[in-house]
Amino acid sequence: MAARIPASPQPAADLPALREQMRAERDQITAVFRENLRPDAFLGSLRRLVDRVLGQLLTIHPLPAGAALAAVGGYGRGELYPYSDVDILILLPHPAQAEEEAAISDLLTAMWDLGLEPGHSVRTIEDCLAEAAADITVETALLEARWLAGSRSLMRQFSQRMRERMNPAAFIRTKKLEMQQRHTRYENTPYALEPNCKESPGGLRDLQVILWMARAAGLGRTWKQVADAGLLTSQEARQLRRAEQAFKRLRIELHLLAGRREDRVLFEHQPALAEAYGIEGAHGRRASEMLMQRYYWAAKLVTQLNNILVQNIEERMLGEEAGAPIDIDDDFVNRHGKLDIRLDDAFERKPALLLKAFLVMQQHAELSGMSVRTVRAIWHARRRIDAQFRANPVNRHMFLAILQQPRGIVHELRRMNDLGVLPAYLPPFRRIVGQMQHDLFHVYTVDQHTLMVVRNLRRFTMDEHAHEYPLCSDLIANFDRHWLLYLAALFHDIAKGRGGDHSRLGAIEVRRFARTHQLDKGDAQLVEFLVREHLLLSSVAQKQDLSDPQVIRAFAERVGTERHLTALYLLTVADIRGTSPKVWNSWKGKLLEDLYRKTLDALGGGVAPNATTLLALRKQEAASLLRLAGLRDDARDTLWRELDVGYFLRNDASDIAWHTRHLYNKVRSETPVVRARAIEGESLQFAIYAKNTPALFTQLCAWFESRRLGILDARIHTTRHGYALDSFVVLSPSGAGELRTIVSVLEHELADYLRQTGPAQSTPPANLGRASRRSRQFPVTPAIELHPDESGKSWILSLSATDRAGLLHAIARIFGEHGVTVSSAKVMTLGERVEDVFVLDGGSGTLGDSRSQLRFERELLDTLRT
Repeated sequence: MAARIPASPQPAADLPALREQMRAERDQITAVFRENLRPDAFLGSLRRLVDRVLGQLLTIHPLPAGAALAAVGGYGRGELYPYSDVDILILLPHPAQAEEEAAISDLLTAMWDLGLEPGHSVRTIEDCLAEAAADITVETALLEARWLAGSRSLMRQFSQRMRERMNPAAFIRTKKLEMQQRHTRYENTPYALEPNCKESPGGLRDLQVILWMARAAGLGRTWKQVADAGLLTSQEARQLRRAEQAFKRLRIELHLLAGRREDRVLFEHQPALAEAYGIEGAHGRRASEMLMQRYYWAAKLVTQLNNILVQNIEERMLGEEAGAPIDIDDDFVNRHGKLDIRLDDAFERKPALLLKAFLVMQQHAELSGMSVRTVRAIWHARRRIDAQFRANPVNRHMFLAILQQPRGIVHELRRMNDLGVLPAYLPPFRRIVGQMQHDLFHVYTVDQHTLMVVRNLRRFTMDEHAHEYPLCSDLIANFDRHWLLYLAALFHDIAKGRGGDHSRLGAIEVRRFARTHQLDKGDAQLVEFLVREHLLLSSVAQKQDLSDPQVIRAFAERVGTERHLTALYLLTVADIRGTSPKVWNSWKGKLLEDLYRKTLDALGGGVAPNATTLLALRKQEAASLLRLAGLRDDARDTLWRELDVGYFLRNDASDIAWHTRHLYNKVRSETPVVRARAIEGESLQFAIYAKNTPALFTQLCAWFESRRLGILDARIHTTRHGYALDSFVVLSPSGAGELRTIVSVLEHELADYLRQTGPAQSTPPANLGRASRRSRQFPVTPAIELHPDESGKSWILSLSATDRAGLLHAIARIFGEHGVTVSSAKVMTLGERVEDVFVLDGGSGTLGDSRSQLRFERELLDTLRT
């Protein structure tokens, strides 16, 4: 049987007894909730308990004479969450005197002693009216005031004055503005991976806003009353009621799980929440993913109905300008700048209008949106999009037409997704709506990321955004049939969450789409290629040596044509930019552009140049740059004679010229030479020239770590006479405006550090930082792969792990301890995941011996797991 809650507690003799009594009853209330899972009953029971406890507390610490105690905010509404503040108003008939202030202070202190955190205000009626006029949040909280104790007449007077000052139209306008500001704080999306179930768009607060507006307009206080007033259908009212109960339960569970006030659905709470809901993982998906997908569907419903209701209330209360509707066609009219249907059952009569409505929005720039009637009709008719609808050639043509319009593509695709039309027309898309991406670099659900990629592609076509990615804007301007890129973007992640290779599975889906929609053979091949290979360009650019002609040749053969290459480049940039602000940086952009240009040259010439030709071209270009800088050939050759072929192949002409200008007269310098320059916005490039020692790479990693400079790329070279010429690209810790100062200071600091450290074999231990909160929830399983390169002279080490401060320094120490030297390194950071590639020379001591190699690999793995 369920535990029974006493109707009223026995009087407590003192505060400790009252506190213990309250704790025991809270435990009983929680036990009952665990049995019946009824949120309203739980919240009401907690509210009644606190009401009774406050009543007893007032027998110990009474109110000032003539005062009233009222519950406000959520507590006034009759809801009290386990760890929410107890919001109260102490209403005074006149400004408080010293004795009254002391009595109020004693009451509030006693509440704290009981474990009730008061959110309190002490005001006269005039104070309340003044603050309500200045702050809509205060006005809203006071509107829900509920008498608890003290003077009833003062409370009645307060309620009457509040009603008299209420201006419904002004309240609704201000409340809508407040809601818009709150949505902006939460990035205007209900699809955050760690949403706030109370404040995020589509959360509890949006439901409360609807009822506050309806109440101010005199249209009801409950969902049933709002439906009876004609603002909602009975079905919509039931849907909102269910969503409200779901969000209330979620907030209760969060409080109980955290043991404190917590409204954020944090990653660390999601697995425990899924367990509390009895959700189990299936088909390769985590239980927490399935929990969050349910959350997003509920938030999407609330967001949609919220838009309908707010617009309905505005039209009812604020009125609209007179004027006859303007005809658009036989089915649609322009009514006050909104797309409206002529007949209520238009979509039931002609289901094809479910797509045409969005096409009309694109074709009529004078339309600012859809009317409530149109939105509601689409929402309820979306289930008419079935297999027969999708097989209709007219509808297939209409869908392609939406992608081919010159304007409104992103807006309408988003609207189609919000209204359930896009996932209904593309059934595979439905599976990614609200689908979380459990990794360390995506910050959007799969469907929102997909639409963000389409948005990024569209921005390449717009003049006002041409300064952001000039090359992309130039390329897309000469790329015909842009809509093929948008189609590829829609499908590139459509198979996420199924298990297996989502690129290959997505290619199957888009091939089927191309066949049913009768795309030309070349267009079909292009979109299938883009979906199947959408990760290729990024992977090659960030993991392989772009100075190797064989790498470029192999990539060019896989891409095949210039059109495929250009499309893949555009999609890749848009994809990375749509992943997370943390993932993109200018260095990654440079790598992608370098690979694009080198592959374009290879495709244009038919064959990529071989190493001998590339070496000659590289030296010739660098020599020309040095002559322009006024450097004689014989001065240049002093340094170049000490450099091997590998140096010239792994550095471009501008880098070679830069190194030469600063080192030609310091070839046998006894002290380290350090030069740095700003490149690609926030990045810095360092050139370090010093006598080579086994510990040098470790020392450099330690120094960069100490300055919080993240290493993006490292190229390590040893000259014929035993000097190291090392090049590092790092992320600057400061803004671009301070780069000149940073460059000058860091050059001197690093040179001094190397002089003081000398050829020592050891450096201070790496200071490994803690993994971030997010990475602790989604740890990357450490992995390493070590194998000889094709020449058999070097070894390729690839590793992946969760990123932390000091990780590269720790790895470098292991290299040094095992006598392994680094000839080049590529450090790729994707959010909080690292994927690094090193070219190593370990001679026969470590990498050439199976036992030594095993110890080396084991130590690396242990470090990555630490």
